[in-house]
Amino acid sequence: MDIAALERATMRKAYMRLLPYCFVLYILCYIDRINVSFAALTMNKDLGLTAYIYGLSAGAFFWGYCLLEVPSNIILERVGARPWIARIMITWGLCSAATAFVTGPWSFFGVRVLLGIAEAGLFPGLLLYFHRWFPRGHRGRVVGWFLTGLPLATAIGGPLSTALLQLDGVWGLHGWQWMFIGEGLPTTLMGISVIWVLTERPSEAKWLTDAEKSWLEAELASERQQVESVRAHSILSAMANPRVLAFTVIFAGVGMSGVGLVLFLPQILKGLGLTNTQAGLLTSVPYVFGTLAIIGFGHLSDRIGDRFWILVGTCACGAVGMAIGGVLHNSLWVLAAFSLATVGFYGMKSPFWPLPATVLSGPALAAGLAYINSIGNFCGYLGPIVVGYAKDTTGSFEAGIYVLALSSLVSTLTALGCALWMKLPRPVGSPVLAEDH
Repeated sequence: MDIAALERATMRKAYMRLLPYCFVLYILCYIDRINVSFAALTMNKDLGLTAYIYGLSAGAFFWGYCLLEVPSNIILERVGARPWIARIMITWGLCSAATAFVTGPWSFFGVRVLLGIAEAGLFPGLLLYFHRWFPRGHRGRVVGWFLTGLPLATAIGGPLSTALLQLDGVWGLHGWQWMFIGEGLPTTLMGISVIWVLTERPSEAKWLTDAEKSWLEAELASERQQVESVRAHSILSAMANPRVLAFTVIFAGVGMSGVGLVLFLPQILKGLGLTNTQAGLLTSVPYVFGTLAIIGFGHLSDRIGDRFWILVGTCACGAVGMAIGGVLHNSLWVLAAFSLATVGFYGMKSPFWPLPATVLSGPALAAGLAYINSIGNFCGYLGPIVVGYAKDTTGSFEAGIYVLALSSLVSTLTALGCALWMKLPRPVGSPVLAEDH
């Protein structure tokens, strides 16, 4: 078998075996993270939460999440993906279900912190796992397909969560309590299955032939050597590297905008006079476009081999979409603006997440991925606070939306600077495989 045919056969097996399962894991992850935005349609009144207190408490998820991202990924690098990802899923599923039993602002705040602690490390851990399986020329596509779980979780979570809200009064529980239980416990059960389903490394895959294992291990080892030949970073030097810091700024600006939008979009739509069910269904619309953007830009970035200019364009879509959303916030046309913004927020992720591996490897890569994600998500924590404060102060979401647009503009300008001045290795992919996937 020639090398091109061997690569096709090996990677097709890896895509089919690993991606669907990890995709489901991430859908469950994000549903459990954002379902609070749908619960807020009725929960806020039951618990006496103002928009500001809700935004502060909902965003408290990122306190523990951001603090423990880097330690979590370092542990995963040492103990392995299977046991650590299983632990993450089981504990976060239980914490999500426990949200059903909060009784006021303080208990709500506390359980959101615990949920962040439990979930810390899942996303960068799965990214690190993919770096152990997929060579550089495949990472835009694999990250793209994997991250479709993020907007799809919102598209699925909206109708599912609002449907569970209709169970209000069953067995003496509020609808939002049923929502947290019904979406948290399946995650715990799925976490138990991780131990038996995930394969740790290519060398342990019984579903690959010896030739396929050898080719994939050699390809990944060669890429690590290329990165380390420039400089082998320690964990601390990785987080101080100027390129890593630039990546962090890019992700932080978009993270602030994206989280601010997703946690308040149902309330923005309900403020236009829609019912809970209508708001839940229409919340899905921008994330359908986001799903298509993740897939499309992932393939495009692998095919043309230049991730930065795609990154500039997608970040710009986020900034422009949010700015238009501020203008149209009192009209249902705001959905079109937010759809454009969502294309940017999610489309940027496919070309973005393969970039750290062009600078880092080994434990430094594990720490770097977690560091970028944790800082980005901490800024994501600020988004709901800004929007909630603006709503309580002015009675409108408009000012908060403009701040989110500004944060995306910072990402756009930083990405533009990277595109003009950074000289990073381009992904090397098989032209044959670019046609196949």
